[in-house]
Amino acid sequence: MTLKCVKCESKFPYLPSLGRCENCGRTLEYDLGLPKKGKIKFSGRFSFWRYKILLPPARHQISLGEGGTPLHKALRLAKSLDLQKLYLKDETRNPTNSYRDRAAALYVSNAVDLKHNTLVCASNGNLGASLAAYCAKAGLNCHLIVPKLVDIGKLAQMLVYDATIEEFGEILDDSIGKAEALAKEMNWYQATAELNPLAIEAQKTISYEVYEQLGVPDYFIVPMGSGGTIYSIWKGFKELKQLKITNSLPKMVGVQPEGSPSIVKILVEGRSQILKISKPSTHALAILVSQPLQGDFAIKAIKESDGLALTVSDQEIFSAELQIAKLEGMFAEPASSATVAALKKLVETGKIDERNSVVCLISGSGLKATDVLHALTKKQKTAKVGLELSTKEKILRILSEKDTYGYELWKKLAKTMTRGAIYQHLNELSEKGLITSYVKNRKRFFKIMERGRKVLRAMDDLKLLF
Repeated sequence: MTLKCVKCESKFPYLPSLGRCENCGRTLEYDLGLPKKGKIKFSGRFSFWRYKILLPPARHQISLGEGGTPLHKALRLAKSLDLQKLYLKDETRNPTNSYRDRAAALYVSNAVDLKHNTLVCASNGNLGASLAAYCAKAGLNCHLIVPKLVDIGKLAQMLVYDATIEEFGEILDDSIGKAEALAKEMNWYQATAELNPLAIEAQKTISYEVYEQLGVPDYFIVPMGSGGTIYSIWKGFKELKQLKITNSLPKMVGVQPEGSPSIVKILVEGRSQILKISKPSTHALAILVSQPLQGDFAIKAIKESDGLALTVSDQEIFSAELQIAKLEGMFAEPASSATVAALKKLVETGKIDERNSVVCLISGSGLKATDVLHALTKKQKTAKVGLELSTKEKILRILSEKDTYGYELWKKLAKTMTRGAIYQHLNELSEKGLITSYVKNRKRFFKIMERGRKVLRAMDDLKLLF
């Protein structure tokens, strides 16, 4: 069992503390060494550990029932896109509602094998929530480094599982550096996905499941942040082909937000270096990254598969989120919804048509990443989430009583901010589909939409928990 650098191909013995190549500084890949043809037999129920023969050895198997997630045939969504064979791999059905439960299960199992008491992880959401749950199951300490920008639903999960939460930096890139330093200083188990290649090994089981459920699709669409997830899927299918289990491979499609397009820019512009976006921005926080540490992995997957990479806007993501929910009854987080937004673009440009079979990865639940709840106050150093009224919530509550205009809102908010700031909030609420406006008596009135009322009800329900 060795580690191999995807860039310079240097090899090292496996150690969970070794997250980067000692020669070029790039991240590493786990080289399991595949068994010979004819020796593979998956056994056990349809779940993550069914594929243990193709996973790194784990004497202890810490499990909450991860894996074995549905592959949903999206008939109504397919019809709206003029497709025949569209499938959604629904990873929201994992124990903590995201695909990261697979990585958490393998990390914690490995940590128990190695007799570690504390795991450290930099995460902007799903992996932190997953790791906190699995550490609680195993009785281990979980130390999470989170950036300021983190979805409140995911933060709530981390808190309820009693993880130690430390805020560091604006975005995930900053938090990763802190986690790397802490693991070395404290001799803690490194459970950051970008720094421990076992995450790729765990997540490749998604490919094995899709193969058993469907076969090999023509296209597999995956959201990209740091770049490791799309490579996980690609590696899984490549291993199935190397083992002669299948003869075909999918084309991998990677999707990034327009405000955080580092990997896409490398491919489109033909750059040789990983591009750093100075001020990345998107509401899809799960894929908000400045400089993807596993960008080389993503590029390799897309190039080897003769695949594609593209960006989508936050508005396109938001529209896709609503469409998935309305047509398929599935509440996908923004990062997941980006895959369907990208698919729509690819259909419109003729790059994918009704002859093609397509799988979109729905990596996590929208219940973790509601748009307005993200703006609420969060107190990360206490055992509760501060749910103080935000300006946007106050505006929604005023509009839930009756339609009104900007100056009147300003007066009702006790003139605590400029009118310009009020209109900025109104524009943002309008962009999210929570309010609308109309002109009456030469004044622009604002009106709450049903989606805005739903958000208010969701806030009221969440407050009951704390």
